[in-house]
Amino acid sequence: MLTLNKQAIVAGLEKKHFNDAHDTIESVIAIDQARKAAQQKKDAASAEMNQISKSIGALMAQGKREEAEAAKAKTGELKENIKALEAEMAAEEEKLTQALLQIPNVPYSIVPEGKGAEDNVAVKVGGWNFGEPLKKLAEGNRSFDADGNGIALRDWPASEDPQPAFAKLPHWELAKKYNLIDFDLGVKISGAGFPVYIGQGARLQRALINFFLAEANKAGYTEIMPPTVVNQASGYGTGQLPDKEGQMYHCEVDDLYLIPTAEVPVTNLYRDEIIDEANLPIKNCAYTECFRREAGSYGKDVRGLNRLHEFSKIEIVRIDTPDHSDASHREMLAHVEGLLQKLELPYRILRLCGGDMSFTAALCYDFEVYSEAQHRWLEVSSTSNFDTYQANRLKCRYRKADDKKVYIAHTLNGSALALPRIVAALLENNQCEEGIRIPKALQPFFGDDMIR
Repeated sequence: MLTLNKQAIVAGLEKKHFNDAHDTIESVIAIDQARKAAQQKKDAASAEMNQISKSIGALMAQGKREEAEAAKAKTGELKENIKALEAEMAAEEEKLTQALLQIPNVPYSIVPEGKGAEDNVAVKVGGWNFGEPLKKLAEGNRSFDADGNGIALRDWPASEDPQPAFAKLPHWELAKKYNLIDFDLGVKISGAGFPVYIGQGARLQRALINFFLAEANKAGYTEIMPPTVVNQASGYGTGQLPDKEGQMYHCEVDDLYLIPTAEVPVTNLYRDEIIDEANLPIKNCAYTECFRREAGSYGKDVRGLNRLHEFSKIEIVRIDTPDHSDASHREMLAHVEGLLQKLELPYRILRLCGGDMSFTAALCYDFEVYSEAQHRWLEVSSTSNFDTYQANRLKCRYRKADDKKVYIAHTLNGSALALPRIVAALLENNQCEEGIRIPKALQPFFGDDMIR
């Protein structure tokens, strides 16, 4: 299959700006062919050994002792040969596994060409009234299909960004003013990027967590409470390992990793599993703390809640069939969009270009909310279809009801939602003379309509 699709795979990897795509695929094919050649030699040697072994008894019965002894000697040689071939096969298998672990997922054809964030395409905006040329994006394009119109961010008209009625304070100043979050205390007990939420700030966190979980429950997701540390097999299964960027916290003594997202433990629930097709799609959600080293992140864009080492997030995860995974992806996108609408936040939805996609995704949409105090867009969710990429690593399969055969599943996940930048936008966008307004949908969970 790799040989047959080589040209398409190389083109896809080049869209992700994977270096030496052609040579890498040629190397993988060569390793696979060497493995197959060793397998064929082993199978031939095994067949020959079995045939000779069966003849030994007959030769002994016929009194042909010398021939029988020669046959025994030959089987001994074949056994040694088979052992050597098995070792060769194991070595080639390991080489193949290590080579494949270095290759990212191949993006879908609708993924835009591009090197970075400026080449991502805005396919929809919402949350306030727009002038031209964003009106069409605000009015429609709910299908997220290949024909959806969009605007590359390099062409995004800055004049269309909302203009606040008065100069608004950034969330780190509001956090201090209303005693919501203590960043300095977090530095004292842990370090930069580990804030301490206090009083109404802690209540707001808990309110958002409960609101997001309640909405996921209404949408048919089963809540999971997984561990927040995972073993190597789990990291490899969902593609966080090998950790090329060094972003995972590693507990070396126990060889465990702090999770960067609930995607890892929840998806790994189905590692080495065969699921009946009738039980698909599986829909799970989980609230966890998430841990990311964020190595190399500095400057004004990481101030306050913009980039943390520990943060709260609700993740939605699906296991599905290839025929239905696109519909599942669109349902997940609609769910995340609905959360932002209920929180009354201005948002835009981006289809990520090849150069800005994750290692494991085949198709990814990011959701961003607008910060009226920082005058910038803040990413709050990535919602991805991984096709069979993770499932192949996980050996996550399903059995069809009609032919009883086993097939590789599709996996999907998305943030619904990550809290830090949602909190930042809520605080900044909703500040007024009386305090900070709480969106109506969140008030039953927060217990008040204002932070005062």
